[in-house]
Amino acid sequence: MREFARRLEARLDLRFQDYGELHRWSVENPAAFWEQVWQFTGVISSAPWDQVLVDGDKFPGATWFSGARLNFAENLLRRRDDGTAIVARLENGERRTLSYAELFERVEQLAAALRASGVAPGDRVATLMPNVPETLIGMLASASIGAIWSSCSPEFGFTGVMDRFGQISPKVLIACDGYFYDGKKIDCLPRVKRIAENINSLVQVVVAPVAEIGDNLSAIPKAVRLEDYLVTANTAALYFEQLPFDHPLYIMYSSGTTGEPKCIVHGAGGALIQHLKEHQLHVGLGPEDVFFYFTTCGWMMWNWLVSGLASGATLVLYDGSPFHPGPGALLDMAQEERISVFGISAKYIAAIEKEHLVPRETHDLSALRTILSTGSPLSQESFSYVYRDVKQDVCLSSISGGTDIISCFVLGNECLPVREGEIQCPGLGMAMEFRNEDGEPVIGEKGEMVCAQPFPSAPIGFWNDPGDRKYRSAYFEIFPNVWTHGDYGELTTNGGVIIHGRSDAVLNPGGVRIGTAEIYRQVEKLDEIIDSICIGQEWRGDVRVVLFVVLRDGAALSEDLRQSIRRTIRAGASPRHAPAVILAVEDIPRTLSGKIVELAVRDVVHGRPVTNTDALANPEALELYRNLPELQ
Repeated sequence: MREFARRLEARLDLRFQDYGELHRWSVENPAAFWEQVWQFTGVISSAPWDQVLVDGDKFPGATWFSGARLNFAENLLRRRDDGTAIVARLENGERRTLSYAELFERVEQLAAALRASGVAPGDRVATLMPNVPETLIGMLASASIGAIWSSCSPEFGFTGVMDRFGQISPKVLIACDGYFYDGKKIDCLPRVKRIAENINSLVQVVVAPVAEIGDNLSAIPKAVRLEDYLVTANTAALYFEQLPFDHPLYIMYSSGTTGEPKCIVHGAGGALIQHLKEHQLHVGLGPEDVFFYFTTCGWMMWNWLVSGLASGATLVLYDGSPFHPGPGALLDMAQEERISVFGISAKYIAAIEKEHLVPRETHDLSALRTILSTGSPLSQESFSYVYRDVKQDVCLSSISGGTDIISCFVLGNECLPVREGEIQCPGLGMAMEFRNEDGEPVIGEKGEMVCAQPFPSAPIGFWNDPGDRKYRSAYFEIFPNVWTHGDYGELTTNGGVIIHGRSDAVLNPGGVRIGTAEIYRQVEKLDEIIDSICIGQEWRGDVRVVLFVVLRDGAALSEDLRQSIRRTIRAGASPRHAPAVILAVEDIPRTLSGKIVELAVRDVVHGRPVTNTDALANPEALELYRNLPELQ
């Protein structure tokens, strides 16, 4: 970050007193800023741009780096040496490594096979795969051709997969035979068979042997084993198609908990330059780093992680439960692989604290310099826990963005202090602000998170969306020409950010807007509670706050515990935040990427249908909230 600022000062005769001034310059001069990011990070292109930003006053409608020709995969495969590109681990103990040279060779073999199947720029390649090297190789091979990559993780059910892939008509499906989770081996072949039978556009189904379920693929239409599919003899040299900056790279999906998932199309150049900026400037990622993020291939954090190859880092890919065979499994891996950038969810940090783990006493984390956290807001208690019990000299960076932008609006910065309960800063080049109900930007007050100017990683559109009607409706209806993200939070007087929850889950008792994260932060303080979910229930012409809690084994929801919960929430938030009703439940429904689904629970409590339970990891949990006598 400092090197980038010094380079700007030298080249453009600028002076920055602090990060706030650098950020302000980056959003007031977007064309100059993104040009400097391109040069600083060394984007590889075969043709330069004619103009960095065209129609910068239109959002949507702005065009970035018009005239440039590049390839996403070429930028990720810029290293070709014997340095370690990938360390791959499964929860059953299997460990593999691939050098950058070996990774390039594997991509070359698969790209040749895809071309032989007729895959061309703009075709779709879909995968139902765990987080293993073959998945990353598939993405790079697809991107080298200019095909559009789309991924679901293997825990998606048949309907969930069809709701996604059924919309995009892929030409090739790459799928696993099975995977491991929480000590179990799960067979995927029957599901792969149904998918292959129901997607008419497929010309090839490629099955990767992850769990070694069996070699007999005769029942699966158009199926071939990965090792038989690859072109390993007389392989054509890997050719990177040179494509426009906004050529489509990924189709991502909204969670689908409120209807059919939206197919969000991201451009290659936008994803590349945004990830390079975030990794190199905000994380400080480089070739000496070992970079890990706990994620599945159905969550955008996988896409964010694998872009770390463009900075020359070693990626650690892990697939399985983060708590198998015990709660310290990922910490063991961090020690063994000497991970320097360790990415997990806020929920994971809260969970290991509840398990009373003290990693600074049990693990050698001397290589660790950055902890990244996302998925939900990180509580003040989790900040304290990390610096007290994990490691003192670490940059704990809570980050927030989403699938919609395949990147972050707010994130970390090694040059800034870490303040308990706050995300450190808005990202460079992101004109992020919070607006009140009158549409005015506010500081120190809660409001809607918006981005007032275009940025390169905004979607290039939704799949099969004539006239961009769905796209405009999703982000640009509340404030014209301004991106509304759907998060509720505030910009602090320190220049940091606090996210209070999703806007559509905001509670409104007595007309006062309350973010659910404000309540979760307080509940996490109580040792008896291991998880919680909060909703607003329509009640006698108003809204009352209802809190559901999952209790630690041996704990009971006594009246004393209920009062302790209310006291903690009143003291840490306000009396208005205290729930009117507190109920114990055995489980909390979550999406396949691990996020709690407040809207689905709210619908069940109100007797409304939940339209797409296939987006949930544990849809059966919804029944725990139906027709509860305490809520009648």
